[in-house]
Amino acid sequence: MVFGLGWTILTMDTSYPREDNFPMTSRKQDPSPTVITIRSSVVPRDHLIWSIFNIIYMNCCCLGLVALAYSVKARDQKVAGDVEAARRFSSKAKCYNILATVWSLLLPLLLLALVITGVIHLSKLAQESMNFFNHRLFATDEDRK
Repeated sequence: MVFGLGWTILTMDTSYPREDNFPMTSRKQDPSPTVITIRSSVVPRDHLIWSIFNIIYMNCCCLGLVALAYSVKARDQKVAGDVEAARRFSSKAKCYNILATVWSLLLPLLLLALVITGVIHLSKLAQESMNFFNHRLFATDEDRK
């Protein structure tokens, strides 16, 4: 170490490798290739909000509850750092959310269609009944002969 004018100058030994610090061992190197795994930096979505909406709004066949369970599992795995398990649970939660959403939209539409066709059928039936009874009740003498 050299001191001068308030500056400190350090000198370092830059010889590489230092053979005096490492024991001499003969190691055989593997000729196997180096594998580099590149993971995507995209973190899987857990679809938790969608699952909560599906469990609140018209939870038919408990699909919203199943989606919520998989969403929570996906979030737990994401926090734990297991991205692959989080991706699997997220995919299952997404599938159940899609099923719950389609079922929640399709079932009321089918019920509405059944009600409309039932009302139309009943109105035609009522009209035919009225025509039948009007003909029988208010028949003239000529019709009775």
